[in-house]
Amino acid sequence: MTLPIMVKDLSFRYQGSKKEILTGINITVNQGEILAIVGLSGSGKSTLCYCISGIIPHIYQGELSGEVLLKGSSTRSLSLPRIATQLGIVFQNPETQLFFPIVEDEIAFGPENLCLAREEIGQRLAQVLELTGMERQRYSNPQLLSGGQKQLIALSSVLSLQPDILVFDEVMAQLDPAGKELIKNMILNLKEQGKTVIMIDHDCDNLVIADKVKILKQGRLLDFDGTFS
Repeated sequence: MTLPIMVKDLSFRYQGSKKEILTGINITVNQGEILAIVGLSGSGKSTLCYCISGIIPHIYQGELSGEVLLKGSSTRSLSLPRIATQLGIVFQNPETQLFFPIVEDEIAFGPENLCLAREEIGQRLAQVLELTGMERQRYSNPQLLSGGQKQLIALSSVLSLQPDILVFDEVMAQLDPAGKELIKNMILNLKEQGKTVIMIDHDCDNLVIADKVKILKQGRLLDFDGTFS
């Protein structure tokens, strides 16, 4: 069976740098599994996230070796629009992903760029708003919502493209306890639907929902023993 995500001997160095920020990374994630990757600031977590999601090498350049495979296909050979239909990414600050003054327009933007029929777009809108519990906010201004609600709208926009793989890059870092619970429950809901999830985080309290946890130390991925030392 083809795995949703397989990272094989991945190393990366940014342009102009002499130091590898990632070295010999290997990851396998099964369908319906939640993998958490933790580490201190500067350990390379976001860079790994960019590699998994195809942002590296398609947007950020550098010296990349090894492979990231999404359902057996290398991210090198997949276009970013094609990747977006297989893998969705939600970032730490949802405001970097929210551009429209109305929630409905925000969520519809991705499917519209896929040139889907209006009826299909409407169906996807209704589905993701129900899934994330944001139906009442359909006509709201995203900038007037709470931090947790903004993250759910950013997630709704990603889910509208119907990816099977979700990457959460420090999405709970700026949320209060209530917002964190919203996102944790949403991630568990996605797992129940068979989605594959990677959580990039630095807070051990957020790891309780993960099936397995790895730690990134000085660019290398290791089994997590519960400490950052």
